[in-house]
Amino acid sequence: MPRPSLADIRPRHWLIVGAILAGMAAMLWANGRNPICTCGYVDLWHPRLDAGNSQHVADWYTPSHIIHGFLFYALGWAVLRRRPPGERLILAVAIEAAWEVLENSPIIIDRYREATIALGYTGDSIVNSVADVAWMALGFAFARRAPLWMTVAVAVAFETVTLWAIRDGLILNILMLVSPVEAIKAWQSGS
Repeated sequence: MPRPSLADIRPRHWLIVGAILAGMAAMLWANGRNPICTCGYVDLWHPRLDAGNSQHVADWYTPSHIIHGFLFYALGWAVLRRRPPGERLILAVAIEAAWEVLENSPIIIDRYREATIALGYTGDSIVNSVADVAWMALGFAFARRAPLWMTVAVAVAFETVTLWAIRDGLILNILMLVSPVEAIKAWQSGS
């Protein structure tokens, strides 16, 4: 029997997801976020860790958002197991959208600047925040279709590649945001 896909999510669920995204974008706009990169264009992939990071559709932090989807699928399965898959997706999108709004608030932007290697971080563009939620939804869809072992293997691979490429990843990002470790900060900055 084939595993469920995003195609089995009802149109009303997609409408709610769209409304959450529109509400998130409106909140970000009201809070002064730029719609796109101030550079004036949108890259599909932005490979550099510079002022354009978190301004485009995908960057080195995209794997973290896909892993969010894996984790939110597991959360939805644990707490809403008997509910339709569309309701679980709505929960995941609502959590990710709330994080995007919080992440782009002055308190979190300042925290990133003081506690992590993101010294020049200015927050995300609205395009990047919407894309981050979409990447999370892709991770959610992958976790629904793939065996657990494969989802875990992809998460480990994403963390390994981002650790190698940029000395950061979801686990380090959370650790450094919540309880910074100077030795890790020095390693991340290449000191």
